[in-house]
Amino acid sequence: MESSAEDATRGKPRWRSPQLRGAVEKKEELEETEKMPPRSPKRPGRSVEESQSPVFREVINFKPEPLPARNYDKITTEPVSFYFSSLEELLAWNPGRDDAFNIAMIPLADRQPPLQSQRPRTLLCHDMMGGYLGDRFIQGSMTESPYTFYHWQYIDIFVYFSHHTVTIPPVVWTNAAHKHGVSVLGTFITEWTEGGRLCEKFLSGDPSSYQTVADQLVRIAQFFRFDGWLINIENTLSMAAVENTPFFLRYLTDQLHQYVPGGLVIWYDSVVKDGQLNWQNELNESNRVFFDSCDGIFTNYNWKEDHLERMASFELRKENIYVGVDIFARGNVVGGGFNTNKSMELIRKYGFSAALFAPGWVYECLSNKDFFQNQDRFWNLLEQYLPTHSICSLPFVTSFGLGLGTRRFSCGQEETLGPWYNLSAQEIQPIFGDHELESESGWVKIRNCLMDAWNGGSSLLVQGMIPSNTGKVAVRLFSLKVLAPPKIYLSLIYKLEERTDITVALELSTWDVRRCSIGGVPSFDAGSSIRHTPQPLQVPPDKLLRWVGRSGQQFNGGWIHRYYEMNLQDCFLQDIFVNFTCPLGSQKDENFTCRLGEIQVVDANSLMTPLSQVRDLTTSHIYWDHNHSELHRGKTKLLLSCTLYWYYLLPQAYGFRIYHQGGKYSRRKELLDSEEPIFLGLAHANMYRVVNLEVEEALAGQDCFVEFFVQPIPKEGFLVPQAEWGRLTLLYSKPKA
Repeated sequence: MESSAEDATRGKPRWRSPQLRGAVEKKEELEETEKMPPRSPKRPGRSVEESQSPVFREVINFKPEPLPARNYDKITTEPVSFYFSSLEELLAWNPGRDDAFNIAMIPLADRQPPLQSQRPRTLLCHDMMGGYLGDRFIQGSMTESPYTFYHWQYIDIFVYFSHHTVTIPPVVWTNAAHKHGVSVLGTFITEWTEGGRLCEKFLSGDPSSYQTVADQLVRIAQFFRFDGWLINIENTLSMAAVENTPFFLRYLTDQLHQYVPGGLVIWYDSVVKDGQLNWQNELNESNRVFFDSCDGIFTNYNWKEDHLERMASFELRKENIYVGVDIFARGNVVGGGFNTNKSMELIRKYGFSAALFAPGWVYECLSNKDFFQNQDRFWNLLEQYLPTHSICSLPFVTSFGLGLGTRRFSCGQEETLGPWYNLSAQEIQPIFGDHELESESGWVKIRNCLMDAWNGGSSLLVQGMIPSNTGKVAVRLFSLKVLAPPKIYLSLIYKLEERTDITVALELSTWDVRRCSIGGVPSFDAGSSIRHTPQPLQVPPDKLLRWVGRSGQQFNGGWIHRYYEMNLQDCFLQDIFVNFTCPLGSQKDENFTCRLGEIQVVDANSLMTPLSQVRDLTTSHIYWDHNHSELHRGKTKLLLSCTLYWYYLLPQAYGFRIYHQGGKYSRRKELLDSEEPIFLGLAHANMYRVVNLEVEEALAGQDCFVEFFVQPIPKEGFLVPQAEWGRLTLLYSKPKA
C-alpha cells in the first residue's frame, strides 16, 4: 500500500529492509548537517572567527586534499551528476555529503489531471548521444546551442535513458520536470552477454540477492528525490533468473511505493516469460507476468494496428500500457519524425498511453539553428493527442526562461555575456501551439526568444494582428486549477517592439466554486467561466512596497511593469491571458510585437510570512592554483576554488544567486562600500562550488579577502535586498617563509 506524502515525512514507516532504513537515517543525518554545516577540516594555518558574518582564515596551500571522484569533474572540480556502470558500483553506493549536490531541490508539483487518473498518459524517454552531456554539470555549463525540452504541459512522465547499468537522472532534469509537475524516472538496464552475466548474479539466486539490488534502487530514488525506474533487461535469462524476475519487480514496486510517494516502476518489452529476448511490440501472455508485477509496460516500437487491436481486450489498467514510438523511425514503424502524429492517432484511437522515445531527433538530425522552430513544429503536430495539464498551486511566477541563453539578464539588464546552460534554472513554460482566437480575422503566435530577457536567458515573443472589427486579441498562456485565495496580486512585465501605442494587460478567468462541484467534489468541466480584466495600479500595494519600487513606469531597456490587485470569493483560478488592444480611434488592422518578461500571481497573505534567513555559512574543499596565461603578458593569476555551504528553508526558495567581491584586506571597507558584488552563478541546493575564481595575489605579510554573498530567490519571485543576503568572508595570505 502506498504511503501518503504526509506519512512519508511525518510518520513512522514500517521498515521492510534494514538497508532502506539505513539509507533514510543517513539522509536524515545529512539533512541535519545541512542545518548546521560542518566546519572546514582543520589543518595548519586555518582558524575560524565566529560572528554573524563568518570570517575564515586560509593560508594558501597548493597541495589540496582530493575530492570524491564521482561527484566532481576531474579537470575543473565542478560538481557533476553521475551513473553506475556495474552491479558492484550500485551495491557499494552509500550517500555522502557531496552527493547532496545531486538532490533535487524542486519537489514534484501538483497538476491536473493528476498522474493517477485513469486516462491515456504520455511518457517521454530522453536518449541522446549516450547521455550525461552538458546536462551533467549541476551548476550549469557554457554549452553553445544545447538541447532543451519545454513542452512539459503535454507530458506526464520523463525518463532519462542511457546505456549505463544504473542511469541516475541528472538533477537539472529532475528540477525542471518537477517544476512542471512531471514525474522523473531513471533507468536500470542490462544488455547482451555481459548483461546476462550481471542478471545471473542477482536474479538466479535466493530472494535476498534481488531484494538487495531493489533496495539500492529505492534508496537512490529516495535520496536524490526522483520518482522511480524504467527496468530494461535486454538479454536472455536463465530459467532461474526469469522465474525470479516478477518477484524482483513486485518487491521493487512495493518498496518504491512505500518510500517514494507516487513512485513508478515500468517494465520495457524485451524478455518474455521463458527467458528469451523476444520483443513482442505489445502486451500479451508472453510478457504479461512482468506487467502484472509493476506499474506499467513500455512496448517495443515495431507494432502495427493489429497489435493494438489485440491489446484492446485488456480493459483493466489500459492506461498503464505505454505504446512505444521511436521518433527516429528505426525499423518497421507506423510513423516517426514529423509523422509521429500517425502513430499517436492510432495509439489514442485504442485508448492507450504513449511512450515517445528519443525526442532529441529534432536536435540530432535537423539543423541546430532551426531547433526551436523544429521543436515547436513537432509538438504542434501532436497537440490534439496530448491534453494540456494545469498548474495547481500558488505562487505562480515565471520569466519564461528555458534554462539556457547566449547571455544572462537580471531585471532587464545584461549581467553576463556568453552561452550558458542550466536546466535547473528553467522556468514554468506557457502553452505552446496554435492559439484559438475569439475573432477569426485576428491572429497571435508565440515563441521563445534569446535576444532579450527580463531575467535569465530568454523571453516570450508574442506577435500578432489586432483586427479592426474587435480592436483587441488575447492569447491564453497558462491553464490553472487553483482555489482562489481572498486576495491575489498579479504582475506583468513586458516590452513593446517598434510601436508603443498598443495597450497590454493581464486577464484572468475564474470558475464559481458553487458551479464547479458535482456531489461536493470539484469538477473543472462544470459551469461557465468569467473573464476578469483588472485595472493596473498606479502604485504597488503596501505589502509589495518592500520588494518593488515602481509601477507602470518604463525601466531601462524599455521594460514596463504593471501591478494588479484582485479580491475574489468562492472561485477557482482557471486561465491566464494577455490582452492586446488597438490605440483609441484606430480603424484598421494593427500588427504588433511584444516581448513578455515576467508574470506573477501571488496570494497576498503569503507575503505576510517572514522569509527564512541564509545562515551558518561555511566553506570547505579549498583549492588554490596559478593560471599562466599569455593574455596576462606572462603574469600568473591566483585562482580559488571552494565549496560554500549554508542553511535555508528550501521549501521557500526556487534557488540562490551567488556573488563575490574581493581585494586587499586593508581596503575591504572601501571596496565593499564602493563596488557592486559580481555575479558568480546559480545554486539549487544549500551549497555551491566556486571554481577557478581569479582573486588578488597575496604578497608576503599582506592579507587579502574574498567576500561571498548568497541571495535567496523566494518562490514569490521578488528580489531579496542585499542587507538580507547571507555572507562569508575568506581571508587568505601566503605561508610564512
